[in-house]
Parts: sequence; structure tokens; C-alpha cells
Amino acid sequence: MLPTAAFFLFPPEGSIVPSNALASVVQFVPLEMMEGVVRNLTNEKNISDAQMLTALCRMMEWLSWPFTKNTDKWIISLMKGVAAVKKFAILIEVTLTKIEEVFSKLFYPIVREGALSVLSYLLLSFQQSPEAFHLLLPQIPQLISALSAEESDTAKHCLTQLLELTHCLLFRFPGFPDLYQPVLELIKDLPVPSEGRMKLLLSQNAWEPQKTDQVSFCHRLRPKSQTGKTGLVNLGNTCYMNSVIQALFMASDFRHAVMSLKYCDLLPLMGKLQQLFAFLEHSQRPAISPDSFLAASIPAWFNPGSQQDCSEYLKYLLDRLHEEEKRGSQKTRTSSSAAAADEKGTLIKRMFGGKMVTRIRCLRCHNISRREEAFTDLSLALPPPNHSLERSFIISPSQPMVETIGPSRLSPSKAQRQTFPSVRSDGKHEASEERGVRIVPVETVGHTDRAASLDSNKGLDHTLSSGTSGEQTRTSEASLSVPDLINFFLSPEMLTGENKYHCQKCSSLQNAEKVVEVTYGPHYLILTLLRFSFDLRTMRRKKILDNVSIPLVLKIPVRVASREPESIGPGNVGSESSTEGSAYVSMTYDLGSVVVHSGLSSESGHYYCYARECDGGASEKQSDRDADAQMSGPQRTSENQWFLFNDTWVSFSSFESVTNVTTHFPKDTAYVMFYRLRPSQHAEAERECILDAHKLHGGKSLDKELSEAITKDNTLHLQEQEREVRHRASLSPSTAEPPIWLKRPRSHKEKIQHKKWGWCEDCGNSMPVL
Repeated sequence: MLPTAAFFLFPPEGSIVPSNALASVVQFVPLEMMEGVVRNLTNEKNISDAQMLTALCRMMEWLSWPFTKNTDKWIISLMKGVAAVKKFAILIEVTLTKIEEVFSKLFYPIVREGALSVLSYLLLSFQQSPEAFHLLLPQIPQLISALSAEESDTAKHCLTQLLELTHCLLFRFPGFPDLYQPVLELIKDLPVPSEGRMKLLLSQNAWEPQKTDQVSFCHRLRPKSQTGKTGLVNLGNTCYMNSVIQALFMASDFRHAVMSLKYCDLLPLMGKLQQLFAFLEHSQRPAISPDSFLAASIPAWFNPGSQQDCSEYLKYLLDRLHEEEKRGSQKTRTSSSAAAADEKGTLIKRMFGGKMVTRIRCLRCHNISRREEAFTDLSLALPPPNHSLERSFIISPSQPMVETIGPSRLSPSKAQRQTFPSVRSDGKHEASEERGVRIVPVETVGHTDRAASLDSNKGLDHTLSSGTSGEQTRTSEASLSVPDLINFFLSPEMLTGENKYHCQKCSSLQNAEKVVEVTYGPHYLILTLLRFSFDLRTMRRKKILDNVSIPLVLKIPVRVASREPESIGPGNVGSESSTEGSAYVSMTYDLGSVVVHSGLSSESGHYYCYARECDGGASEKQSDRDADAQMSGPQRTSENQWFLFNDTWVSFSSFESVTNVTTHFPKDTAYVMFYRLRPSQHAEAERECILDAHKLHGGKSLDKELSEAITKDNTLHLQEQEREVRHRASLSPSTAEPPIWLKRPRSHKEKIQHKKWGWCEDCGNSMPVL
């Protein structure tokens, strides 16, 4: 049986390519013989990879022959046999070469059944990369429309199967909202398979085993993205790290400071980060593997190969880098220089470090306790549905000097003499007018989510407006925004009932009021939305899917010393010996990156990142114009050009895509955001912060050894590309030769000619004799 099967699959050299009509012969081969034939073919040493590729390609062409049976079964069986002997390069090449041709056959009812069967196997088995699925995306809407218009049982069955396949692959390869949007818009009203069904289909058909070392076979060598940016290889559920690294890399001030570091012998982790950043900026590869950095930076409690929380990883990474630099500084500097270094702080402290003060006021004795703490990110909880900001006072008897933020929503008199209900020691509210008491709202500038058409500060109008009840219930339809979450974070909290405060002065539990204030604005403000809560019923962490609109520009109140407020920069806080000199200033931040989580649980799903180069040198008016341009115009500048980083894939994107992602993909929600402080004309400390960061270790050029390593790797990449071209040419069906037992015997004249030119006939591949 083997010679007969081989004759169909590998025609003799020099003969005409067999007709697709041979497909009609396949149906007469008993299916009982399939297993044995496939096993013999895939284990036959005389059949090369090129010949096997030829066989599979020709069999797929046979699918176009009508009125035949079992061709699809033989194709799938042979591909499973090739997978069993781990020749994945053949399967990848066949899939990427023939999948569009197989898909096109679905338009023709007479050959649709077999083509659909093969297409399903190709898509569901090739799960290491979305490349095959993405090849079909432009054609899927056309086929869906054609099948919907065709009134036949085969069309209905094919449409059902196609929708199931599409949803499975959208589920398997999230993080491409711009690419998937046209298809999702077309199928939004059609049936959606359950998540359990999709997971079952994906688990049953994947090539086994799916190992990390198969990453190199996930796709043919692609050219670098047109964006000029470099992706990161997913090393097995490491998208949580990849998205964080890309967000940090796009924080240009931090990137430049890291790449300017010298003498990293005492900073091993920072040295690896520098190396990774350097390769991301200068590598010619479309994507690089961060395996060395992963091994050095992964927390000990993280289970390798499992999905992790990107926010937890980010906090751990920044803390490690901070502590490492502190230890390195202590070893290399004298006591006086070490003290000066401690005053300035580490690079992490300079870039991401902020300070906040928590004050708790006992409602019985009115004693105020104060605690100051540093932070590298603000974790923002989502307020409950019926929550509104309490009309309580900021704990301060002084009259705050608030910098004007946008158009005033209250007259000056109301703003300075607002009456709020306070809370007595018995827990009941009473009206009291505090001197100059005012809640300082967070404000947005520019555009937020277009889907949330209401003004991002509309909720704040209710907060600051007077009313009898002092509460505003948020309905289920009302949208949340990042400023809403920051206001919730900064709003006073009443400590009553089981949450009473232990007052040291009263020596007992008392009702109290707690308030948090930012006193030092970091250069990069990292905001984490607390989207995961623990469900006591299921004993698992569940995800809060509320859509939170994201402002392009954000202003937050920072409490600083009122002395010369116009010259106050980030973190310049006066002495706390007296609060009489306290005042609030607004600090303006520009959105730089957004890490998105796709999924329903922190233990699963996928992370990807939107980011842009945010230098922060533009004025407020210019930023507003950039916001308008991003929402409506095609013109692009270095600051309003957004990029989408999804592991190895990098593409152009837009702020509109950032703001609309949850509207179109409900499971894809913003999780971590990076905002960059906008330099102020009067904030000398801000400029010094940046200059010190660049001068921290001096120099702008790369270390010579690192530069040579990048050059060497780029040369190696060019050589790999050349080898890939030759390898693909060797796998081309046009160059494949038949097995040795099917070679056409040479004539006596041909043998003499071969000997004349020095060719050896004993060599199976007819190699030249040198």
C-alpha cells in the first residue's frame, strides 16, 4: 500500500504534476488502512521534509475536486502524523501557505464540507501564533455575508461552524482590538458559544505538547514592525511582564536615565534592564526574548508558566531596583556623599516616588494623628454603585489656596464658604461651617472616553453643589472616570462601628474621620485600578468589568507649603509644624501608557499595552489641540502617535482605540496607567529632577560592550533571515524530489554526462564531487 500512496503523493521526477482528479481515487482507499499508511509515511527516512510538504500541499489542492469523499480525513490524519513526529516546521509552513486557499473554497457549496473540516483543524491546531487567523480576517466578513444570504442547509452549518471558530480564536488571541473590530461589528448579533465550549475545542485540537521551546517555530521570520518598535517574546504566560516592560520603556525620561547608567557591576538587575532597553531600542529583530530579565526579576512566589498580576510584578520590580541602587550607593560612596545621595534619592524614587499623608481626626477629642508614607503607585478602588462623595470637610482649619483648574463651577463665595454636614461623636450628622473648608476635586483636561459623552467632571458638579441630602446616587448607567476614582480615594472616610479608630488621647475606640492627601507629586504617576475582588461564594478573585473612562490630561491637587506657590515643584512640601501655611496646587499629568487586562480573572486572561512617547514639553493649549487631532484628524506627531504592544506584535494605534476598547471588548479593561508630569515654566524643581535623572551616572552613549553585543546580534539576525529564505526555498513544492524508489531511471547518455561533470551517483542527493 505504501508505494501506491507514495505514487499519488510524490510523482516521478520530470513527470507532469498529477491532476486533482486523483482525489476521486482516495475515497476508495479503506479508512481502516489510514493509521498504518500515515505511520509508515511519517516515519519513512527516505521521505524528506520538502517531500512531505509537497504531499500535504497537493492533497489540499485536491479539496477543490467535487464529488469526492474522505480527502479531508486523509489530510488531517497525515498532519496529525507529522505533529506526532514533532516536525512542526512543516505544519507551520503548510498552514501559512495554504490556509487562505482552503478558506476560499468555503464560498463554493460543492466542496465546502471537506474544506471546512480541514480549515477547522488548521486554525485550532496552530495555537502558538495568531498569524494564520490574522491572514483570514479580511475575508471573514465577506464569507459571513455570503453564507447569510445563501439559504441552504450547508450554508447554515458552515456559518455556525465559522462563527464558533472565529469566537474561539478571538478568545485565544486577545489584544488586537483595532484588527478585530470589523469582524466583531458584523457578528455582534449572532450566537456566541460558551466559554467552556471554546476552551474544550482549543484543548482538543492543539498540537501536543505545547512547550515554550517551540516559540521559535511560532511564525516565520517577519520583518520588523513598520512602527520601528520591537516586541517581546511571550515565554509562557509572561504577557504580564511584557506589558509592564513596554510601558516602562515608553516612559522616555526613565528609559534615557536607565540607558545612561554606567558601572552596573553593583546593580545586576538594573544592568539587565539597561540591556533589555538597549535591545528594544536598537535591535533589528521584530521581537526579542526577555528570558534573562525574566529569570532575574520574577518574584520567588510566582509560579513559572502561570499567569500573574502585572501590577504586583510592577511594584515588586520597582522595589527591587530601588533597594538594589540604595545598597550599591552605600558600598561605593563616602559617608558625606552617601548622605547627599540619600537626600536626592534613587532613580526609582526620582521617577516614580511620591508621598502622601494620612490624617485621622478623633470626633470626640478632635485630636489629629498624622502618618506620612511614600508610594510608587496609587491603588484606586472602584466606588460602590450607590456611593457619592460625602459632604465632609478636609481636615485642616486653614483656608486652602486652590489654583484655578479649568472653568469655575462655583462662585468664589460658595467655594470658600461651603457648608457640609459633619459627624458628631454619636455618629449623627450635624451641619457645621468650617473655616474655608473645601473639597478639592481632581479635574481632567482634553478628551476622555467618547462613549461616555458626558463631561468627565459632571459628577464633580454634584459633589460640589449644595443640596439637602448631600448624596448623589450613581445609577448603573452612569460611567466612571479616573478622576472619579481619585476623588473617591481622596475623599474623607468615616471610621465608625466595627471600624472605629483607637484614639491614643482618649485611650479608647472612637468615631473618627480619615483623609488622605498627596503631598509630593511623582514625575511618573502610576495608577492601578483595583478591579479584582475576592468572592466569598466561589472563593475566587472576580473581576469588576465597569468601564472607566481615561482622560488624556489629568490634574490632581497636591498639598504644599503656601510660601511662593508659583515656584513649588513636585514634592516641595513645607514643614508640618503648622498647617497654617498649607495650600493646594494642581499638578498636570499627561497620559503615557495604559496596560489592559483581557479576561475575567487575575489568574487567567492576557495583558497588552497601549503607549506613546510622552515628552511632556507641550503647553496645555497644545495638548488640547493634540487631543482633538487624535480623536478626529489623521495627522500624527511623535507625542500623539499611539502604539499597541501585544507581546511580539507591535502596531500603530490611536487614543480613540484606547478609550473605546472596553466599549467594544467588555472583558478588556484598563488596569494600570502611567501619567507623566507636565513640566511647568515656574517649577524649577521639576526641571532639576529631569536633569539630575539624565546626569545621574553621566553619559548618553551605550556602553561599548553592550553596543557590540547589539551589533553582533543584528548581524546574526541578518544571517538567520538568509538561512530562513534558503530553508523555505528548500521546502517549496516546486523543488521537492520524489522518494528514491520512485526516481525515474537515468538513461545511459545521462549517466555519461553526469560522470563527465564529476557527479557522484552513489549519493542519494547527487552531490558534486570536490
